[in-house]
Amino acid sequence: MSANKPSIEEKRHSLAHILAQAVVDMFPEAKLGIGPAIENGFYYDFELPRTLIPEDLPIIEKKMKHIIKQNQEFKGETEPIDEAIAFLKKTNQSYKVELVEGFKAEGETEVGFQRNGPFVDLCRGGHVKSTNQIDVGSFKLDRIAGAYWKGDEKNPMLQRIYGLAFESKKELDEFLEMRKEAEKRDHRKLGKELDLFSFNENVGPGLPLWHPNGTVLVEQLERLAKEVEFKAGYKQVRTPHLTKGKLYHMSGHLPYYKDSMYPPMQLPGEEEEYFVKPMNCPHHHMIFAASPKSYRDLPLRLAEYGTCYRYEDSGALFGLMRVRSMQMNDAHIYCTEDQFEEEFMAVTEMYLYYFKLFSIERYEMRLSLHAPEKLGDKYLDDPELWKKTEEMVRRAMKKTKVKYTEVEDEAAFYGPKIDIQVWSAIGREFTLATNQVDFGIPKRMYLSYTDEKGNEAVPLCIHRAPLSTHERFIGFLIEHFGGAFPAWLAPVQVALIPVADVHEDYARGLEKEMFEQGIRVEVMTAEETLGKRIRNSEKLKIPYMLVVGDNEVKGKSVTVRSYHSKEQKEHKKDAFLKSLLTEIKERRLPV
Repeated sequence: MSANKPSIEEKRHSLAHILAQAVVDMFPEAKLGIGPAIENGFYYDFELPRTLIPEDLPIIEKKMKHIIKQNQEFKGETEPIDEAIAFLKKTNQSYKVELVEGFKAEGETEVGFQRNGPFVDLCRGGHVKSTNQIDVGSFKLDRIAGAYWKGDEKNPMLQRIYGLAFESKKELDEFLEMRKEAEKRDHRKLGKELDLFSFNENVGPGLPLWHPNGTVLVEQLERLAKEVEFKAGYKQVRTPHLTKGKLYHMSGHLPYYKDSMYPPMQLPGEEEEYFVKPMNCPHHHMIFAASPKSYRDLPLRLAEYGTCYRYEDSGALFGLMRVRSMQMNDAHIYCTEDQFEEEFMAVTEMYLYYFKLFSIERYEMRLSLHAPEKLGDKYLDDPELWKKTEEMVRRAMKKTKVKYTEVEDEAAFYGPKIDIQVWSAIGREFTLATNQVDFGIPKRMYLSYTDEKGNEAVPLCIHRAPLSTHERFIGFLIEHFGGAFPAWLAPVQVALIPVADVHEDYARGLEKEMFEQGIRVEVMTAEETLGKRIRNSEKLKIPYMLVVGDNEVKGKSVTVRSYHSKEQKEHKKDAFLKSLLTEIKERRLPV
C-alpha cells in the first residue's frame, strides 16, 4: 500500500498506538501490553492504577481525536536490543521488557520502535504516514474487557480496550447498525423468546434440550434431507451411540481426535474400553464391510442422522454453534475412482439446491489441502494419493463451475475437502458444512469390492453433511430468518384468534380441519384482549394470523394477517387452506 493511501490494517494499527498514547496521557503510570490491529478494529492491553469504567471511553476517545488532529507523523527507528531493554526498564514498561528479553533469547540483536509525537512504543511498523490520514469519525472505542498477559491465566490480568475502525464514518455506522440487528437476531436470544431450546446445568454444558417448538425445526429439516437424499439414491442406516475403542484405533481417529472425545468407559466384566461416538464414519464403514461388495454395488450411499458427542473445551461452547451433543446430517458415499467425479459434483449440486431453498445468497467454497511437510504427523503419509485426490477435487469443482479458493494445511487427516462458509441475511459469516474425500480410512479398515476384472479393490469414500449438524444449521437459520421462518419450517404455522368467546366454536372447527391436514395451528382464546393476542402472535413470529369474528363466521371466511408481508386480507376459508398447503408442500420462501 502506498504512503499516500494507507491500508485499513495500517490505520487500525496506528489507532492502537494512538489509543495507548491517550491512555498514558490519562494515566502516566500505565504499563503497556500489546496493541494489534484485528478484524473490524484494534485493541490495546494495559495495567492501570484503577479499574476502567464505561464512562472512561468517551474521555479517552476525545483525547485520541485531539491527537489525530495534531497531524503527528509516525517514524520508525531501530535500537540495539540491550539499549532497548535499558530504555524500557527506565520507563517502567515491564511487559515490554519481557517481550524484548524474549527476542534477545531468540537471537535478535535489535528491535524496532515507532514514534508519533511524544509517544514511543515498541513496534515493527505498519502505520499511516501521519495521523491526518485517519478520519476522526471512522473509529469508536467499543468496550472494556479483561485479558491475561500473553493469554495465560497464570499471568496478571490486564485491562483491554477494544476499538472499531473503518475507512469512513459511513462504514462505521453501517457496521454498528448491522451489529445492532445481529444482536436482535442472536440465536440464543431468539431461542429463548421463541421457546426453541435451552441448556440446563443439571444436564451439562453444551448439551442442548430441544423444546417442542425447536423439535419441529429438527424434524422438518430431517424430513427435507431424507426426501432429497431418497431422490439422490441414498439409503438410510442407524448406528449405536457407543462402540469399542478398537473401532477408532482401526480407523485411525483415536490418535487424532482423542482430546475431543469423551473419556473411555470401562464396563463391568468387559476388558475393552468403550467410547461414545464422536463421528459416524467408522460405523458406516462396518456396515459396508458387513457383506461382500462388487463394482455393481457401487456407488453405495449411506446416510444417517446419528447423534455424536464431542468433548469441546468449555470455553469454546457457544449456544447451538458449538455444542457437545450434535445430530449430524451425515452420509458416506463409497465409489470407484471412475465414479468419484460424478458423485462429488452431485454433492456440490445438493449444496447449491439447499442454498437456493434457504435463500443463502452469499457463500464460499474452500478447497482445503494438506501440507507436505506434515505428512506422517498431521496427515496420512501417502504423497502420491494426496496429489491425485486433490487434483480429482479440482477437476470436479471446475466442472460444476462453482468458484472456490484453495487453502493449504486445512485438509482432513485422510484426504482433501471442500469447506463451505455461508453468510446470513445480515452478513454474518458461518462455517456450515464440509465435503471430504477419504482415500486412507477404507484401506485401514480393510474395505474392498470386487472390480470388473475380478480383482480386489479399495473404494474411495466421500464424507458429506450439507445441512451440517441440526444444532449449528438451526442456529444459523434462526439468525438468517431472524426467527421469522418460512411457513413450512415454522413451529406454529397459523394462529387462530377469535374476536370474542362467541367466535371460538368457529375457530375450533377451523383448528380441527387444519390439524387433520397436517397444519401446525394454535388457537389463542379470548382470555386476553384482542390487541394483546395479536401482539403475542407477532412476537412469536407466526407466519399467518387468522382473526375470526361475526363477518368471518357468517361468510365462512378468514381475515389473514401475514407476518412477512404485513398485509391483511379476507379470504374464503377453503381458498386460504389450499394456498397455504401448496406453500408448505413446495417449501416456498416468504414473499
